[in-house]
Amino acid sequence: MGGNPGGQMLGAIAGDIIGSVYEGKKRWLVERSPDFQPLFAPKARFTDDTVLTAAVADSLLHGGDLAGVLKDYFWRYPGAGFGSDFKAWAASEETGPYNSWGNGSAMRVSPVAWAFDTFDEALHRAKETARVTHNHPEGIKGAQATVTAIFLARKGAARWEIQEEVERRFHYDLSFRLDDIRPFYSFDSSCQGTVPQAIVAFLESTDFESAVRLAISLGGDSDTLACVAGSIAAAFYGGVPDSIRQQALAHLDEHLVDVLTEFEGRYPESAGAA
Repeated sequence: MGGNPGGQMLGAIAGDIIGSVYEGKKRWLVERSPDFQPLFAPKARFTDDTVLTAAVADSLLHGGDLAGVLKDYFWRYPGAGFGSDFKAWAASEETGPYNSWGNGSAMRVSPVAWAFDTFDEALHRAKETARVTHNHPEGIKGAQATVTAIFLARKGAARWEIQEEVERRFHYDLSFRLDDIRPFYSFDSSCQGTVPQAIVAFLESTDFESAVRLAISLGGDSDTLACVAGSIAAAFYGGVPDSIRQQALAHLDEHLVDVLTEFEGRYPESAGAA
C-alpha cells in the first residue's frame, strides 16, 4: 500500500494532535462518531504523548539515561498535559520507577519499533523504555504489544498475522468490534484499557486516517488511543498521507521537528503491507 514518509514517529504524533481536543469532552462522549470534521480542529495541539515520543527518539539517537531525558522533556514542555503520577515523578529527585500500568509506556514507545532490526531487540528495548517509569507487568506488556504491532506492520505482515501474534504473545483479546464497545467505553488510562482498543481501531481501518478516526470515536483517552493506533497504521500503510503530515508538522515547534527529522533520517521508511 502506498504512502508518504512519516511512519517512524509522525503516525503517533499526528494521532495525538488530532485526538487532543476530544479527551474528556462530555459532548464528544455523547456523539462519538468517526466522521468528525475537520480532522485537525482549531484548538488541536500536541500533548505529552508527542513530547515523550520525542524524548524516547532523542534517547535512541543520542544515548543517555532515559529517565534523565524524560525529565528534561517534562521541564521543556511542562504544560503538555502530563498525567499526575508522571508529573510528580518528573518534578522530583526520584529516578526509579513508580510501578505504573498506565498507557504512557505505550504512547511513547513507537520509535523503538524503527530503531532495531530484529524483533527480539525491539521487544527488549520496549521493555527497557517502559520500566524506567512503568515497571508494572501491565505497563511493560502494553509497550511491548504496541511495538510488536508496529514492528510487524513495518515488516509487511498482514493484519491477521499482527492480530494473532499480539493475542498469542500478550493474551489481549482483539476479537471485539469497536461498534460493540463504543456505547459504553469510558475514559481509561491503563494499558489494558487502551492498547487493545487502539490495535482494534487499526485492524478495522482502511487507511491511516480511518485508523485515527476510529480510535478517537471511542471517546475516552482519545489522544493516546489515536497515538497508538496511528503509530501502527503509519507503519502498515507506508507512512502518513502528505496532507496530514504537513498539518501535523505545523503544530510542532522547532525542537520537535528537529528530533523528528533526525530520526526519520537515521531509520528507514515503512515497508508497507499486503
